[in-house]
Amino acid sequence: MAPPSRDDICTLTVCRDCCCGSLDKHPDVDHDGHLAALRAGAGRHRVRVSECLSVCERSNVVVVQPCPSARRRGARPVYLGDVLDDDALDAVTSWLTAGGPGVAAMPGRLDGHLFDRSAASAEVG
Repeated sequence: MAPPSRDDICTLTVCRDCCCGSLDKHPDVDHDGHLAALRAGAGRHRVRVSECLSVCERSNVVVVQPCPSARRRGARPVYLGDVLDDDALDAVTSWLTAGGPGVAAMPGRLDGHLFDRSAASAEVG
């Protein structure tokens, strides 16, 4: 089987700054372990760490960005908040390996984590 095209690779952005990834806010969470699990479970997909995404009330935040081919078909980034446990991490990586936004349906386990970034920004601003 041929290796995947760059056109079929999603990007997972993991917020790690003032609140997300903070032991001050979430002292019972193994933040480094969670990041390692996301990287290990992402397979061929890219995982990157960002500075504050300004939705601290939803920490820990991850953004699942569709692969370029899905983006051209109209898929948009999906913001997930309160990603604090193994079940949420497993659901995120399962979705990524299935193709992510615009390719595979989001697992129902993530419904409670989904939020509208533009609405969250309006509340903060």
